[in-house]
Amino acid sequence: MTPHISRTTRIAGASVAAAALLAAGIATGTAGAAPAAHEAAASPVKMTASHRAELLRDAQATKAKTAEELGLGSKEKLVVKDVIKDADGTTHTRYERTYDGLPVLGGDLVVHQAKGGAIKSTTKATKATIKVASTTPKIAPKSAAISAESVSGKTEGIKKSDAASPNKVIWAASGKPVLAYETVVKGVQKDGTPSELHVVTDASTGKKLFQHQAIETGAGTSMYGGKVELATKKGGSGFELTDDSRGGHSTFDLGGSESGEGKLLTDDDDTWGTGKGDDPQTAAVDAAYGAQVTWDYYKNVHGRSGINGDGKGATSRVHYGQNYVNAFWDDSCFCMTYGDGEGNTHPLTALDVAAHEMSHGVTSATANLEYSGESGGLNEATSDIFGTSAEFSAKNAEDPGDYLIGEKIDINGDGSPLRYMDKPSKDGNSLDFWKEGAGDVDVHYSSGIANHFFYLLSEGSGPKEIDGVKYDSPTADGSKVEGIGRDKAEKIWYKALTEYMTSTTDYKAAREATVKAATDLYGADGAEVKGVEAAWTGVAVK
Repeated sequence: MTPHISRTTRIAGASVAAAALLAAGIATGTAGAAPAAHEAAASPVKMTASHRAELLRDAQATKAKTAEELGLGSKEKLVVKDVIKDADGTTHTRYERTYDGLPVLGGDLVVHQAKGGAIKSTTKATKATIKVASTTPKIAPKSAAISAESVSGKTEGIKKSDAASPNKVIWAASGKPVLAYETVVKGVQKDGTPSELHVVTDASTGKKLFQHQAIETGAGTSMYGGKVELATKKGGSGFELTDDSRGGHSTFDLGGSESGEGKLLTDDDDTWGTGKGDDPQTAAVDAAYGAQVTWDYYKNVHGRSGINGDGKGATSRVHYGQNYVNAFWDDSCFCMTYGDGEGNTHPLTALDVAAHEMSHGVTSATANLEYSGESGGLNEATSDIFGTSAEFSAKNAEDPGDYLIGEKIDINGDGSPLRYMDKPSKDGNSLDFWKEGAGDVDVHYSSGIANHFFYLLSEGSGPKEIDGVKYDSPTADGSKVEGIGRDKAEKIWYKALTEYMTSTTDYKAAREATVKAATDLYGADGAEVKGVEAAWTGVAVK
């Protein structure tokens, strides 16, 4: 089994699965005053925790009026999830929905309002009217739980399955909205990764509608980044690996356990790790450094304070299990967890892996892309895109930025990366271009389409060498694509993710979302919008 790098996510108010790690020539043009002005006005402002809380309170106070303006039914209510404010005063408020008190899975939406409060447009996960004949199920909860446990064993090979009591929901993510049960089945996956399988069952027929794995695989001396500076905290007896300057992020040692929080890392003289895998502190150094870089990247580039945007730091756990060749993000503990790899000497704590996993948390807090089908591929690609962007931003000479995913952890055992962004199919599995049935491909491989788009948008097609790494990116129709630069590409993707994508966004909708984001940032007639369109055409998304 090829390891992936993982995470956990939520869909429309209920916890759902997610996962782990792992056109003809367009002129770029020069950035003039008009594009710069567009970018400044449409970029998200850097909000303090109190400012964000104030915007959330305002949205909460007016949600009933907003629901009325949107024409929602009398049984529907909005639940405020997040608010992003642009420099020009435009706000983008993300809501989840309930129907007769039940969570609507796939009912999320984003309301875009001008500075004065007028609604400019709305982005919805579903266009269907949310309405069901009855909220009284025809099958018993116990039957749904038994069915979910069966699914867990037969399709996922989960060991020690244990289904929780099913919850009634409205399933609206695909097809006509229906009353359903969502059952969470916990257990252990084949490779030792915890399992949290979410199974959605029609409450009238017992038919399985959806299933989603919530947790999937994919100053110290670090193993991958060399000498790095760490923010630590003076404790009662020495120093603690806690970073109060970044929301209180702390790093814990599980000591080979597969449960619990672990023990907070401490050191007598504030000099951590040896750079060798047999030193327990080394993995902790890489994990803490990865968290620092990821926090700084989102704050400095996108104005986002922490994974949830609320200024609170996550936690990292190292030394999970024995010979565990994976890493995963879990929303339920708001934490990153790393295995030590084969022989417990090659921890999966490389910078791009850390940023990849924590970016799953950002996706969960924003668009909450379903971890299945095409939206699942976009979810996974988002983590690769921001993992790569964070790696470039670090400017670490020992681990320079590149368009290779997991090149330091050597999961394949031959020095090759886990994934390639310039030509994803080089890994033997990933898709270079969109095709019918792309949504049926494992999300770690359908992610290749968006990864390839991002590379083309950033660097363009054809052969190229960047910082000593050679790339050669093809296009679906043989056309030449000119890149607009990675700095602009990552800002476009972030704005599209946080303001224009929803839980059910597919590749066609992702094209629309990124075109809107590029238009907001750089103007409708700019080289950037043309570049976005050309890059999507280059991966056969039209």
